[in-house]
Amino acid sequence: MRMSFPVICMVAILFAFGLTLNSQTGSPNSGSWSGVIINNNCTPDEAFAEAPKCTEKDVPGARLVLYDDTTRQMYMLDPQDQAIGHLGDSMTVTGTLEGNTIRVASLKMHTSIGLAVGQKAPDFSARDQFGKLQTLETLKGSKGTVLLFFRSADW
Repeated sequence: MRMSFPVICMVAILFAFGLTLNSQTGSPNSGSWSGVIINNNCTPDEAFAEAPKCTEKDVPGARLVLYDDTTRQMYMLDPQDQAIGHLGDSMTVTGTLEGNTIRVASLKMHTSIGLAVGQKAPDFSARDQFGKLQTLETLKGSKGTVLLFFRSADW
C-alpha cells in the first residue's frame, strides 16, 4: 500500500505536535520565588495583613508555605525540612512548581534589602510615571540622590 506525500506530511506534523504538547505539560516550571514562610492556617488576606496566627508555632496539622505578598499567593513547600525553623522569615525558594506546590531544591534567607549605607547605586534606566526615561545621572542632585520605591497598597 502506497501513501501519498500530503498524508505522510500530515501524520508527521500531528506526531510532532503531540510530542511538543506532551513535553510542555509533562515538565514542571523551574525557578525561584520570594516571600515569607508562614503556616497554612491563614488566608492570603490574613497573611497580607500580617496576622499573628500566620506565624504561630506548633499549630496541629499546619504545614509551612511560602507567601508571596506581591501576588498574594501561597505555595506549599515539599519537602518541609528546609523551611523548619524559618517561620516568619523572608526567604527565596528555588525549585520546581507543580500546581501550587514548590518542590524545594534550596532555601535562602534574605539578609538585607537594598544597598548598604554609602554604597554607590548601580547604573540604571527606567521610565517614570510620566513616561520619561530616568537614569542615575538624570536624577543626581547637588547633594546626591535618594530613590524611594513603594508598592501599591489596597487602601
